[in-house]
Amino acid sequence: MNRKRVVIAGLGDTGVLTAIRLARRFDVVGISLNPGLVSGQELGTRLARPDDWARNYWIAFDRFRELDRVRTVHGTVTGVDLAARTVRVRDANGSSREEGYDALVVSTGVTNGFWRQAVLQSAGDVGAGLRAAHERLASARSVAVIGGGAAAVSSAANIAVRWPGIRVELYFPGEHVLPHHHWRARKRIEGRLAAAGVTLHPGHRAVVPDGFDCSAITSEPVSWSTGQPPVQADAVLWTIGRVRPNTAWLPDELLDDGGFVRVTPELRLPGHDGVFAIGDVAATDPLRSSARNRADGLLARNVAAYFTGGRMRSYRPPSSRWGSVLGVQPDGLEVFAPNGLAFRFPAWSIERVLQPWIVRRGIYRGVRPGNRPIVTNG
Repeated sequence: MNRKRVVIAGLGDTGVLTAIRLARRFDVVGISLNPGLVSGQELGTRLARPDDWARNYWIAFDRFRELDRVRTVHGTVTGVDLAARTVRVRDANGSSREEGYDALVVSTGVTNGFWRQAVLQSAGDVGAGLRAAHERLASARSVAVIGGGAAAVSSAANIAVRWPGIRVELYFPGEHVLPHHHWRARKRIEGRLAAAGVTLHPGHRAVVPDGFDCSAITSEPVSWSTGQPPVQADAVLWTIGRVRPNTAWLPDELLDDGGFVRVTPELRLPGHDGVFAIGDVAATDPLRSSARNRADGLLARNVAAYFTGGRMRSYRPPSSRWGSVLGVQPDGLEVFAPNGLAFRFPAWSIERVLQPWIVRRGIYRGVRPGNRPIVTNG
């Protein structure tokens, strides 16, 4: 009996986990813009300590033991024929091909700043981007971080800790940072920011001109629609949450008004058997939280149920965002629960317990040794 084929469009954080879950039961083909997992997590660590970040968040596909069963394609998804059950792919060498599927998983994510872009990259491109952003900030005397979400908060805190001589100021539109987190988490993180020397500026909403490229670190003055005088810094980091779903390859009827993929509670596309979506690209809830809540296990069960005629399960989003906000700090790692309470991994446990046992063996089910030096001096 032939095994069913599942094509996963997008091998970011969620796509890789989904592929790992499905590979033991089905023939899986994963299509990726990068020659490995280039995570969208922990922006602050990526900017301030790219060598540390790359060790845990930039992992070649051949290091994942459970991806040995997966055929990975380094290329760009350019279209889909839902009737014929094929996706069109342009390989890294420029040639086009079609990949047939019995089930399709859409996990192409979003474009959000320079750290998450829908462009085909080589390993050299990834390394050059990491170095460029790090060196740009290392040479600054002042940094303005625009935005109040987790990416902004993490960036401001990690830059301030890594370079104590840089003046770091965080501008955000609300009264508090982290508007989608529990109030306990907000209070705790604001205290950590102050302790790191970050100056908080609530009530500042930046003017973003039409066509402005938020993916660049800039140095031009920032104006405010909330009436404050313009601000200038040596480096301006735009982390304002202006995400664009990577769905240009999909028919418009599959998308909501924002361009995100419409899904049922079972993460299926309405009216299209065998097509699923997960992660930041899937319109599960206002926060598109399946990207951060290990919905890969539920999706894998639902794909299997689709093939067998079994009962599918529904995804239930949490009421608040949770998880790590600042990433690993000198005193360890804080992970917040949905109720805002924090659990701390002490610093000694990160590379002895958390990464080797919980992440590499537990979550990824085995990652072979290897590292990818970035060689930074700043």
